[in-house]
Amino acid sequence: MEKYTVATASLSLDETPAATHSIIKADLAPDPESQLDSMEMKMNPISDSSIPFRDVTNVASKKESFHKLIAKLDVEKSLRYQRTIEDTYCNVYAYDYCYFSKVYLPTVWWTPESLEKIAEGHKVEAVFEDTVDRIYSSAITDWFVEYGSYFGWKQLFTPEEIQNKVNNEGGVGIICAKRREKGLSGHILPVVPETDLHKAYRENGEVLYPLQSQAGKDNYNYFSEVRKDWWKDELYSSYVFFYHE
Repeated sequence: MEKYTVATASLSLDETPAATHSIIKADLAPDPESQLDSMEMKMNPISDSSIPFRDVTNVASKKESFHKLIAKLDVEKSLRYQRTIEDTYCNVYAYDYCYFSKVYLPTVWWTPESLEKIAEGHKVEAVFEDTVDRIYSSAITDWFVEYGSYFGWKQLFTPEEIQNKVNNEGGVGIICAKRREKGLSGHILPVVPETDLHKAYRENGEVLYPLQSQAGKDNYNYFSEVRKDWWKDELYSSYVFFYHE
């Protein structure tokens, strides 16, 4: 959850149908200053060869990779994700989780001017605070709906669905919520595979609260019950569940 949010830059897909085929990732390069033990360069991928990327060989290797990644990122202790007086960093953790899972989630997104150029077929380089700007969790909620499918994301609708998908297929699950009051923080986090030690919360065999991992006001490597169905809190105007293979 971050203190400030910005709206997603978008094009009307009805007015510019060609744009649906030309949307590209807004990627920044890893930066030497972007590290787990640093508060700097949070918009860039972490530059650390010891962090394991997801092994996509099979379902078992995918799921094992997630737990190795959670242990390595160690959101509860790593300086990169610790809250400050001004901000919390749910979007940074969710981005890192997806990046090392080989799945695209934006930490920056194209400006309206950049999207216009891309739609016209021009090549645009991602330059921070020029062609791209930070995108926070409230705006990412809208981004998932508008752009997620172009990057392989599929929308789901219940905690049961998203937990089962993550458990059975070894993909990436995300819950993202948009703050009702404009300019205040939303929230985003991964849904992760269950283990013998860490479980989703169920009643009558149905998942009510998935197994999650988050940065925020409080950081948890794993949790389910502690925040219950936080996405339904009156603070949020909408929420989405999305899944990526």
